[in-house]
Amino acid sequence: MQGADPATVIMRGGSAIISPLSQVLAGPVYNEDAVLVTEIDPVDISRGKYDFDVVGHYARPDVFRLHVNEKPASPVILD
Repeated sequence: MQGADPATVIMRGGSAIISPLSQVLAGPVYNEDAVLVTEIDPVDISRGKYDFDVVGHYARPDVFRLHVNEKPASPVILD
């Protein structure tokens, strides 16, 4: 079973800075402390919204809804 051993690394995490246009600007950094800093062109923010507008049509509560079931559940169901 994957992850049963506490020493098993399932996801190592990491830090990076990704531009509004999906370019890696800094990092990724793994297994060490680091502060990542970079500058972006504010115009890229407007350009990036053409691909993914987080406050536009994706943020419409009349169309999309998040429902969280907090009841305990089995992670695997075998039929």
